[in-house]
Amino acid sequence: MYDENLTEEQRMLRQTTTQFIEAQLPLSVARTLHDDPSGYDRTWLSQTADLGWYSMLIAEKYGGGSMTNHPLIDVATIADSVGRYLQPGPFIPMNVVGAAISEFGTDAQREDFLPKIAAAEAVMTWAPFDSGGEWDSGGGLEVSRDGSQVVLRGVRGFVPEAQSADYLLAVGRCDGEPVQVIVPTGSAGVGVEALTCYDLSRRIADVSFDDVRLPAAALLGADDIDAHESLERQLQIAVVLACAETVGALDAMFSMTVQYSKDRIAFGRPIGSFQAIKHIMADLLLYLESCKAATAEAAQVVDRRAGDAAEIVSMTAAYVDEYATEIAQECLQVHGGIGFTWEHDLHLYMRRIRTTTSMWCEKAWHYERICEACAL
Repeated sequence: MYDENLTEEQRMLRQTTTQFIEAQLPLSVARTLHDDPSGYDRTWLSQTADLGWYSMLIAEKYGGGSMTNHPLIDVATIADSVGRYLQPGPFIPMNVVGAAISEFGTDAQREDFLPKIAAAEAVMTWAPFDSGGEWDSGGGLEVSRDGSQVVLRGVRGFVPEAQSADYLLAVGRCDGEPVQVIVPTGSAGVGVEALTCYDLSRRIADVSFDDVRLPAAALLGADDIDAHESLERQLQIAVVLACAETVGALDAMFSMTVQYSKDRIAFGRPIGSFQAIKHIMADLLLYLESCKAATAEAAQVVDRRAGDAAEIVSMTAAYVDEYATEIAQECLQVHGGIGFTWEHDLHLYMRRIRTTTSMWCEKAWHYERICEACAL
């Protein structure tokens, strides 16, 4: 995020977030959690909640509230630091679910779940993908009504942090229309199969639903809710936070590369003084600053609910996806052999960037959304 776009309160938020991360979970400590089944510690998660990591998009009466009148920009400011320091945990899905229940949930759902999300007393994740990791608007999960209950059959794929989640907000289809269901992960018939994640600090899983029976009150919102509107809103929030997180990781990776190009001596001079390296670094800086600008604009249009938000969000996602990979690969090339070593942090940033963009920012899919938004 551009510093000049931030208010004084948002700069303080970023500073507080950075100080907390450096004190509690710097990258050297985060590495020790790579083999942990959950990938993070619940006590640490509660501490992040104390800083407002999951409450910005939740109404104040339910324990939420942002620092400014622009809650999504506040959350995106935190997301930048989450990516910059490769923090683990359910940051994006917790915020997406909190925003969805706050805006579209029933009063009972708000009272029950929102205080728990804001305080990280319950971990909730979002399950919008099919078994191949594709957005299917719930097509892979059949939801049927049976009296006062709903029955779920199907699969949700690539669900972030499903192994440690207490609840899923699962996207399915009922009578041909998309719906979302709040599912306790301990429900009979729910199966969680852990997958190997390319990002060592993240956990993903396939979740199966075998005749899972829940009260009809588990359906998100009232019967007259516009499920297409809620899904679109949640998708936009998720993509903006994914872009902000990716930009933070890219910025950290690029800074590492700039410093290395000054420190690494070849033929009696820093490699950064060679013209070929200068050209590469100049191009990377241009791409990085463009990613920052696009992400800042996307956060602003989604925050104010602009009519062209869907188009701008997809333009941003496609751009970030295309150039994030190029920036990361070129940073690796500048580092040379040391960049391929396990001990160096470079590969951890590459893993985070590739995983986040693959899940939320896949450019071909977003190009299709742009065409639909422009009626092409």
